[in-house]
Amino acid sequence: MSSFAGISMVTGGRADIMPAGGQAHITPAVDSGTDSGYHLLVVKDYSRAVQDLPTGSSIWSGRFMVGGHWWRICCDPNGNDLSCADFISLQLGLLDDDDEMEDAVEVKFQFSFIDQVEYQKPMYIRARETRSFSVEHRCWGCMKFMKRDALERSAHLKADCFTIRCDVMVCNDLNTQDAGDTVSDIGHHFKILLQDKLGSDVTFEVSGQTFSAHRCVLAARSKVFRAQLFGPMAEGVTSSAIQIKDMEAKVFAALLSFVYSDSFPEMEEDETQAIEGEEKGEVPEVEEGQEEEATEHVTWLQDLFVAADRYDIQQLKFLCEKQLSEHIGVTSVASTLALAEQHHCQRLKEACFKFIEGQSPECLDKVMATDGWGHMVSTHPSVLNELVAKLVSNQKKDKKRKH
Repeated sequence: MSSFAGISMVTGGRADIMPAGGQAHITPAVDSGTDSGYHLLVVKDYSRAVQDLPTGSSIWSGRFMVGGHWWRICCDPNGNDLSCADFISLQLGLLDDDDEMEDAVEVKFQFSFIDQVEYQKPMYIRARETRSFSVEHRCWGCMKFMKRDALERSAHLKADCFTIRCDVMVCNDLNTQDAGDTVSDIGHHFKILLQDKLGSDVTFEVSGQTFSAHRCVLAARSKVFRAQLFGPMAEGVTSSAIQIKDMEAKVFAALLSFVYSDSFPEMEEDETQAIEGEEKGEVPEVEEGQEEEATEHVTWLQDLFVAADRYDIQQLKFLCEKQLSEHIGVTSVASTLALAEQHHCQRLKEACFKFIEGQSPECLDKVMATDGWGHMVSTHPSVLNELVAKLVSNQKKDKKRKH
């Protein structure tokens, strides 16, 4: 189990403004006493921090110890640099003195909001890539952790405050194997099993591509796969490829990746490299086609959400729902809303309603001009009635407040 490694509370406008990293109001450091621990960074008065701290200015947590090393969290409310100025940037920094560091420190770590418990499971953290902290490279992180407007619409921001949890797992110390929280590579090993196809006994054909897998693994993870591979309709499974219709190959590949690793799958190769670069601090410049790439990302999430529901993989469906809630935009809200209604996801539906309710008349015109809006109105007219009722109710409430 990860040990609690302290909490830091900072108030937005009270942080010193320094491009290389400001010092905020901090709490005393806490030694977790193990090789795996987590620290909480509570950012209060968020709107003031966004207003007062320019891009590149940081809020720091207090020092905390995990695995015999000192760490702290860096949060840039307006992004680490201009290429990510619309995002919250987060980094983990190593604070050990130079003369105490003979070797690099190999670490797995994960940032999440305090209520994102699905990202705080040891298996998820163990599946993360290992980063090497050294004198030359003391900080690693995610430059585009979350868009500010998405945070401001989300339930993570409450009373102008949000809490970041940083899980840290030190991997290369000799005493790690003696610790109660032994680092497990089972997810990594199962992914290798999928990639090597060793012992595979079933083949799928999806959009012209073939995928080899293991029936027992699939059946253990999905009741639908269990019925398909071992139930009455299992005849001929071993003799010919199973045809998967109405699904893209990249979506099925992502589904298999989650089934084997239990960690959220990566996107296509070029997008994955961009994400890895952000985690390493190698932030790419913002391109003009960024909006189109964001639309592709949302479409990929929507398709993966449908696939997870189709094969009754509830954890993956939940993770897709959370990410879709955080990536709602003018061009995608209607299609996401239709998806939420079709697959009975009330939380995702409410997130879409909240987004629409907060838009200007001009943005609403753009929403209603999308193909997704026309599809939603024709296939789910009851949703439109529900939305109109909410908008009317909000107008009445606003009038009462003014009077």
